[in-house]
Amino acid sequence: MIYNGDIHRKRVKHFDEPGHAHFLTFSCYQRMPLLTNDVWNKLLSESIDRATERQGFRLIAFIYMPEHVHLIVHPHSKDAKIENLLYGIKRPFSFRIKTYLQSNRDPLVEQLTIQERPEKMSFRFWQEGPGYDRNITSVEKAVIAADYLHNNPVRRGLCQSPDQWKWSSWKHYHEPNELCGTDLPKIHGFPK
Repeated sequence: MIYNGDIHRKRVKHFDEPGHAHFLTFSCYQRMPLLTNDVWNKLLSESIDRATERQGFRLIAFIYMPEHVHLIVHPHSKDAKIENLLYGIKRPFSFRIKTYLQSNRDPLVEQLTIQERPEKMSFRFWQEGPGYDRNITSVEKAVIAADYLHNNPVRRGLCQSPDQWKWSSWKHYHEPNELCGTDLPKIHGFPK
């Protein structure tokens, strides 16, 4: 068990500017490679679908790496807030994983349970804090950002080309006639 009392929470200012897309990155706890399980990744896709719908966002692009996630999202509601979207993705997903680990008596549940302060224990699938958020001000910049994230596993040496990485939106844009499967979140495309 880890005592987390001396770690200060990372603060990121979200600029919820009307019309701006957002390039978001959030990491697994201590950058552990927790996103290598297809069942868990499918649950993450479901969480992203529910949160984007409920929070007023459209998903432009995504990739799940072993220890972090990149999303490019665009608000389609004037009340859409990045903070609410991240909470809507991370909290329910984390709860489902914790429940799964506990029901299977998986020792990983203990490894991901930290002591925030005396007498306060918390399960952490995600690294605490809001992660990284960069505003994207044009479709052209969103295309460049999507290309960057789609090539992440190639740069890391996890595959030879972006089409070989299942957990990404690459095929949606480059092989649209190929069935991508129901394990992936719904892509809404670039804003017009």
